[in-house]
Amino acid sequence: MNKELVDFLNCDLQFIKGVGPILAARLADLLGGRRVLDFLLHKPHYVKPRGILESVLDAKPGEVLTIPVQIISHKKGGVFRGGKRAPTQVTCRDKLGADLVLQFFGTSFLEYWLEKLPIAEWRIVSGKMEFSGRNTNLTRGGAIINHPDFIEKLEDRHKIPEYQAIYPISDGLTQRIMANARDAIFAKLESINGQKPEIRKFFDAIHAIHYPTSNDDLAANSESISHAAYAELFAHQVAIALTRQKRKRGIVGRTLRGDGMLREKLYKMLPFKLTEAQNKAIEDIENDMARTEPMMRLVQGDVGSGKTVVALAAALNAAECKIQTALMAPTDTLAGQHYAKIKPICDTLGIVCDILTGRDKGALQKEKLVSIRSGRTKIIIGTHALFQDAVEYKDLGLVIIDEQHRFGVNQRATLVAKGCNPDFLALSATPIPRTLSMTIYGDMDISIIAQKPTGRIPIKTSRLSAERIATLTERLRIQILSGAKVFWVCPLVTESEDCDFAAAETRFEYLKARMPDGAIGLVHGQMDKKSRDKAMAEFADPSGKIKLLVATSVIEVGIDIPAATIMIIENAEKFGLSALHQLRGRVGRGSGQSFCILMHGNNLSEDGEKRLDVLVDTDDGFVIAEQDLMMRGAGELLGARQSGWVPYYFVDYREHRDLFKLATHNALELSESDPHLESDSGSMARDLMYIFDREVKLDG
Repeated sequence: MNKELVDFLNCDLQFIKGVGPILAARLADLLGGRRVLDFLLHKPHYVKPRGILESVLDAKPGEVLTIPVQIISHKKGGVFRGGKRAPTQVTCRDKLGADLVLQFFGTSFLEYWLEKLPIAEWRIVSGKMEFSGRNTNLTRGGAIINHPDFIEKLEDRHKIPEYQAIYPISDGLTQRIMANARDAIFAKLESINGQKPEIRKFFDAIHAIHYPTSNDDLAANSESISHAAYAELFAHQVAIALTRQKRKRGIVGRTLRGDGMLREKLYKMLPFKLTEAQNKAIEDIENDMARTEPMMRLVQGDVGSGKTVVALAAALNAAECKIQTALMAPTDTLAGQHYAKIKPICDTLGIVCDILTGRDKGALQKEKLVSIRSGRTKIIIGTHALFQDAVEYKDLGLVIIDEQHRFGVNQRATLVAKGCNPDFLALSATPIPRTLSMTIYGDMDISIIAQKPTGRIPIKTSRLSAERIATLTERLRIQILSGAKVFWVCPLVTESEDCDFAAAETRFEYLKARMPDGAIGLVHGQMDKKSRDKAMAEFADPSGKIKLLVATSVIEVGIDIPAATIMIIENAEKFGLSALHQLRGRVGRGSGQSFCILMHGNNLSEDGEKRLDVLVDTDDGFVIAEQDLMMRGAGELLGARQSGWVPYYFVDYREHRDLFKLATHNALELSESDPHLESDSGSMARDLMYIFDREVKLDG
């Protein structure tokens, strides 16, 4: 891009005509930045047509009415006895004699509005038309507009757009402010000469997005949105491809190729045979660790697919090379479960394995830190405590992150920095469709474990109306008396006025009165950690008194209780598909038959019914994730604050699937043929990477 264009894109919004420092600060809060470029990437979300009508009689209540009217009278609002203020009313009449009442509430700017509406003068007004209370007669003053959006003189009708782009806005901003800033920005943008043809086409598409003439222009499959989405995807994929190339060229790790003795002993100890998918993942990891460039691999596996043993095999490969491994989990509970599984195996193999969490204090903590520093401890399992300043590793060569999306980029980088270019292995139990994983984990190699371990019996899933809760409760009572362990999941912790579905605490009290004494436990995120862990431990204990655990989705990930065989999910229609699948995965982890009951309300929507049917029909997490993506979009699938989430401006994961493939193909082709981006196509890629903040520092 030429310097004039770059300077303008970086121009502070306060210098745009009509904006100034106060509005620029408010825009910065909305846009996440105060550059012109930040504004250009903030697209409208719908169009409001404002075509001029001749008469009120041609309008429909609830729709926007734009019409020339003559001002007939003013009626200032007063204060009623109860202190409530009546609105000020301005009665107007259209060309055919039908009345329209403009209402203004409060006293702010009241005189200003009345001055803009002088009696006997004609004005064009525009706003949402509604009925005046019970008066639905449009010919007799039944039509009203509360606080019109526009009031203009007849000769200034051009100031009311025929099609108004409506932007997402925040406090202190109006649609008129947004439109004025937009007009000033594009007026200047049009005057900048010397733009490259491809960049000009891109800004033409951006112009069409900011000046739509219908909602179709803002649809994901529109020409302008598709053009901008491809540009954004291409910029991101080029950045990923160049980053991968740079990592493989520039960062030197070490070759970790153990003698295999510890791994062979592990495989003989296992009470099951590894699946082909597990063996393939282990092979991928071993090949990566044997190379000089550091491994960057993600192992994606469905609930209960056996990712832990794959991670352990990698750690033993490092141990065979006298290298340390750090395995970081997002919670104490999950870290404890990994430790409980891995520690006995390590003891048998003669490998020192320890756990380090925020709970460790005093002499015990000091002893662990000394062992880690000396290199005696080869496998260290823990939480965020693994990267605290006090922890020093003698030779950290492998970093494993479980449920890696639960950690921020900086947290992962801080742990990796504890070693010297260590290999990096991420684990995820959240199946993600291939098109999505290309954008979120594009800089990583991916291994997928799609098979379940041998001997696992598929969970029987069924739907049940909430009306049958009494029957279900009685059946559960019989199962509990026979020794069954049951999860009962609710969407909320407490009842609220806004919700009509059961809360965990309310359901706990209901079940407590109907189950054997002491057999019910409660777990949710608002409990103190000690109480929550105590309830979980008692439920996990096969001989523990708690047989039925009422919980929120706090148990969605990482809870491994093989004795639990029944999962009840109340108001299942309130959960997303992937969340339901994760919850269901808390049972079916033992050798017995498990059941999942999706309890739903009477007014089940078509979308809710479809989601539940998907769960009943399949237990394939990748199929379920694909369906969830198609039904609800990526933001819902991953969570709006998902760490590692790519915040796209124009990309729609459901509608732009083909663009993902095309952008990835073209980016790989360009990065291989022109790694320094010196060609015309490379120069365009540089420009797009700059626009979408995906810049990569190139060598040379």
